[in-house]
Amino acid sequence: MLPILSPAETRKLEEITAEKQGITSFDLMRRAGKAFAKQVIRQFPHNKKITIVCGTGNNGGDGLCIAKNLLEAGKKVSVWVIDSEKKSENFLKAWRKLEHSKKIAAVKTISPKMLETELLIDAIFGYGLSRPLSGAYAESAAAMNEAKAVRLAADIPSGLFADKPSEGVIFKAHFTYTFELPKLAMLLPENYPYAGEWKVLNINLSRDETATSHYYIEKSDIQKILRTRAKFDHKGMFGHAYIIAGSKGKMGAAVLSARAALASGTGLLTVHIPSSGAAVIHASLPEAMVSADAHPDYFTKHLAQNFSACGVGPGLGMNEATVQALGLFLKEKKPCVLDADALNILAENPSMQKLISPGSILTPHLKEFERLAGVCSNPYERLEKLSALANKLTSVVVLKGAHTAIASPEGKIFFNPTGNPGMATAGAGDVLTGLLTSFLAQGYSALNAAILGVYFHGFAGDLAILNKGTIISSDLISCLPKALGRMNFAWKETGNVSE
Repeated sequence: MLPILSPAETRKLEEITAEKQGITSFDLMRRAGKAFAKQVIRQFPHNKKITIVCGTGNNGGDGLCIAKNLLEAGKKVSVWVIDSEKKSENFLKAWRKLEHSKKIAAVKTISPKMLETELLIDAIFGYGLSRPLSGAYAESAAAMNEAKAVRLAADIPSGLFADKPSEGVIFKAHFTYTFELPKLAMLLPENYPYAGEWKVLNINLSRDETATSHYYIEKSDIQKILRTRAKFDHKGMFGHAYIIAGSKGKMGAAVLSARAALASGTGLLTVHIPSSGAAVIHASLPEAMVSADAHPDYFTKHLAQNFSACGVGPGLGMNEATVQALGLFLKEKKPCVLDADALNILAENPSMQKLISPGSILTPHLKEFERLAGVCSNPYERLEKLSALANKLTSVVVLKGAHTAIASPEGKIFFNPTGNPGMATAGAGDVLTGLLTSFLAQGYSALNAAILGVYFHGFAGDLAILNKGTIISSDLISCLPKALGRMNFAWKETGNVSE
């Protein structure tokens, strides 16, 4: 997992790295400049005219090191430094390496005429900024935002705070190349207009002492969590998933959840559905068993099953009888995944929340989350409430969206790297419910089931969107076997077959 650090923690990490590796902070700056320049050349090989705007602190020093590397690579580079009496020591070292170049000049502010370029790189302020841009810096950032160029930010857009709400003028990057670790601000939807698409560039910081409460999931984490199936494993070893879903006009939600549960490896599956939908399940999912409710149109009574985990909520409806049935089900204290109308019922009946079994998983989207936890004034307050809700319910809460945030009861939040905007389609949440229910039934802890389910949900979406303009939720299910197979989900090779 990549730790997501505060500015103070990041500075400490840089100090530890310098001490452990026997280098200076300026050496780290040069690493950053080299890594950034390499990424620019890799991503924009044909763009020749590049303008870099620097401050006089360490981020400005990064910008000067970027310029030096780009000039050495044969790029046409102009560097404007917004002058200030206060200059960092590392900035001055970087300046001295470029001061005899005709490509660099100190100015009072940046005007639109100075920004006629193909690529515009912002290196005014870095992650340590703690107050809004003002004066020449605000004027310059505003002018840069109007430039008809591809805009890049070095480490973090100037004016954007790394881990607290921002205000005032902020540089609007199309791409942000950040160093070593992602910044919390970049993972929040409100900051996308400023950070744009971002990429982490490795500068070899020492990470063995970086404990924090926020983490970014990596592929290697999934490979460690996911259990590989062995030759003599059988269906009884992979749990019995039970899904309570569907109501009149919404039987498709039950089908999507059930198909996803089967596609992600649960050993057995029973779907509890209003009786009028039984034929739908039999016809579309011959692999599933059906538990038919006494009512033809909605859920009224849970029929006891010997199941490992349950998913409840997709297309459920909020009939009064359904509300009562959900309360009776929760009293059984079974680990479950709660989604959609199950969450809406819990929001309207707060006393029922104490019935949720510890070790369950809740999967609200933003509006459902606000109904449960209250409206938030900014994304950082939302993360605080997310963590508080997980702690209160002793369960994992999955706040869905780009970089879905997974909160554990212990106060940690894990951000997901997979997925794409094509997944903003009806039924995608129902698919996720099936995935999570399957992993929970297979015996994974609630946290690991959530991490796996969210990751593979997004990964399937990334596979589905390849060579397609749009996708539907059934495409996600079709891609699940391929997504899981790429993580060695299939049974382990034994070498018994000769080629």
